[in-house]
Amino acid sequence: MKEQTDPNTSTPHHQKTIQSHYDYADVIRWIEQKGIELYGARFRIIESDHAVIYRLIAYFLRDEQTAFQFGIDLDKGVLLAGPVGCGKTTLMNVMKHLTKAEYKFIVKPCRDISIEFINDGYSIIYQYSIGKSYHSEQRIYCLDDLGIENNLKYYGNECNVIAEVLLSRYDIFISKRIPTHITTNLSATEIENYYGVRVRSRLRELCNLIAFDNNAKDKR
Repeated sequence: MKEQTDPNTSTPHHQKTIQSHYDYADVIRWIEQKGIELYGARFRIIESDHAVIYRLIAYFLRDEQTAFQFGIDLDKGVLLAGPVGCGKTTLMNVMKHLTKAEYKFIVKPCRDISIEFINDGYSIIYQYSIGKSYHSEQRIYCLDDLGIENNLKYYGNECNVIAEVLLSRYDIFISKRIPTHITTNLSATEIENYYGVRVRSRLRELCNLIAFDNNAKDKR
């Protein structure tokens, strides 16, 4: 990637100029190429999304200087929020190819975790937090589409599966600094309504909020 001092030449005018040793315009071209490879020729990065894309690039490239200017804590994960169809899941699937090997992550739909819970019970909560056993390698996950799953029953006991996973992921973040990424179309108030005050509070410590505009274009 080319060296330059002003990578924001193609950002919207309201974006402040940042200083970085990465050429962010070059990175966006790489993201578009990878997106086309994964999703087909219709994949495009539109200019109105640059405010979000630049923050994701700074985070996943571990660009400390730019992340600092954006107020992003590289120790935390990413909570990517925005309306339905704005491209959150697609972007996270591309970003896992951009980040360094030690920060690679698995995108896992919350709905799939809930379905696994129906079949396998409470062991699923451990699988996505501490691992299948206490000796397992603990992985970085992106919990995708937070909020579309429902409370489920296992042998008659109702459980908010994803709330329990999030609380467990918070514990391993505090003890081992293993981050968690999340995508959602829920607002902060809706997150509290779905998962409770405790989860909402933990998410503030667990993740950097990076949000699309509420009027972001539906790209489907």
